[in-house]
Amino acid sequence: MTEAEKDEAAGSGGRRRYWKNDAKRRIVAESLEEGASVAEVARRYGLNANLLFTWRRRFAAGDASEQPAVLPVTITSTPAMALSSAPGTIGRMEIMLSMGERIVVGADVDASALARVVKALRR
Repeated sequence: MTEAEKDEAAGSGGRRRYWKNDAKRRIVAESLEEGASVAEVARRYGLNANLLFTWRRRFAAGDASEQPAVLPVTITSTPAMALSSAPGTIGRMEIMLSMGERIVVGADVDASALARVVKALRR
């Protein structure tokens, strides 16, 4: 744990601490690592394990108390029929990530494999 994290985790008596979303995400991610104990991670940061479970539920549900990200949208003048009839595009999905990476998924993708990929990208 870095000095900043120790300062962030250190309580001052009965005063309520406020955690930034970045710190919450980092702690939640640590608690989700394979073999991690929620109680141990909570203790390391001076948290009640129930609070950490609450954060995990909120982040899993997408309620991170943040403004939603604004995503770019491209509108083209090409008719929809022309796009759908182009060779190799039928049954294909393209996912553009915020850092410019691109994932192309075919119609024959295994749904459980795609779910695992999406879950991994959330971390």
